[in-house]
Amino acid sequence: MDQVFTPVRVGRYILPNHLVMAPMTRSRAEPDGTPGALAVEYYAQRADLGLIVTEGTQPSDDGQGYLTTPGIYTDAQVAGWRKVTSAAHAKGGHIVIQLMHAGRMSHPDNTPHHRQGVAPSAIAPGTPMFTAKGMQDIPAPRALTTDEVRQTVTDFRHAARRAIEAGADGVEIHGANAYLVQQFFAPSANVRTDEYGGSIANRARFAIEVAAAIADEIGADRTAIRLSPGTTMWGIDEGAEGPDLYRYLVAELDKLGLAYLHIMHQGNESLLADIRERWKQALILNRPGRPREQIGADVASGLADLEAYGQMVLANPDFVARLKTNAPMNDADRTTFFGGTARGYTDYPALSEAVPA
Repeated sequence: MDQVFTPVRVGRYILPNHLVMAPMTRSRAEPDGTPGALAVEYYAQRADLGLIVTEGTQPSDDGQGYLTTPGIYTDAQVAGWRKVTSAAHAKGGHIVIQLMHAGRMSHPDNTPHHRQGVAPSAIAPGTPMFTAKGMQDIPAPRALTTDEVRQTVTDFRHAARRAIEAGADGVEIHGANAYLVQQFFAPSANVRTDEYGGSIANRARFAIEVAAAIADEIGADRTAIRLSPGTTMWGIDEGAEGPDLYRYLVAELDKLGLAYLHIMHQGNESLLADIRERWKQALILNRPGRPREQIGADVASGLADLEAYGQMVLANPDFVARLKTNAPMNDADRTTFFGGTARGYTDYPALSEAVPA
C-alpha cells in the first residue's frame, strides 16, 4: 500500500497521494442549488485525500434530477462553491466539481422550472424517484432537438467556466450511472436518427463534444470524465456493441489530452484492460464494494494511477490517516446518505476524537 501515499501528477497538479474521494450525492444543498453551510465543513474534513470529486452538480435547470442537489451556473451557486473550495484549499486539498446532467432521471417536482426531464429520446426509465410528495414514477422525458443537444453542450461549457470562477481545480463530466451522457450511449434510451443516434460514433458524439467544449473553455488539463461501462441501472442497456462503444470513446477522448479518466468498474476485466491500453493520461479506478485489504492493489499493478473510494471516505474524514496507521474504520450509516442534517454528514468521528485522552 505504500505506493498510494506517494505524490502523483494529474493534469496540471501534483497530488500528495493516489487516493480519491469518489463523487457522492448527499442532497443537502439549499433550495436554490447553493451548497449548504455544512458542505464547507464536509469537504474540508476530507482534504487530505489526493483529490476530492464533489457530488454531482447540475449545469442548468434542465440538468437537475433530485431534490436539493447543488448547481454551478448562478452567481449564488458560484459564491457557495467558492466557500467550499477555499476551505479545501486552506487544508492543502485539491477539489474538482463533477458536472452532472440527470437527463431523464428527473421529475418536474424536483426542478426549478417544474418541466419534464429532457433526454436523447422520449423513453421513460421505468423507475420511481423521491420527491417532496414522496415516491413518484418518473414521467417520460422530452426528446432534445438537435439544436437543443448543442445548447446542452454549451450549458456544460458555461458551468465549467463557473466552476473555475468558484475556485475549483477542474471539473469531472459525469458520463456514468445512467444519467444524460450515458443515456446517449444506450440504445434502450437513445433511438435518435440524427447525428447523435444510431452508430457507435454517433452515440459517443455528445460525450466527446462536451469534453472538447470544456477542454477548450478551461484547459484539457483541468477537464476529466467519469464512465461506468456496462451499467444496467434504471433502464440502461448498452447492448452488444457497448464494449466497442467504450473502446472507441476512450480512444477519441484520449486525443483531447484530458487530465484523467475515472472508471466505475462493473466487472468486465477485459474491457478495463483495453481502456487502460487506450488511455495515456491518469486513470482513476473505482471498484464499488472493494474491501479495505485490497486498497492500493490496482495502483501497485499499474492498472490504475489512482483509486477512488466512496462510503469509506464518507464515514471516515481522516481516511488517509487511518490507512497509514492501520486504524479501524467507522461504518457508514446508510440512513443518513441523502438529505438531513450534520448527522451522518459532518459528525463522523476522527481518530483523535474517538480515542480517550
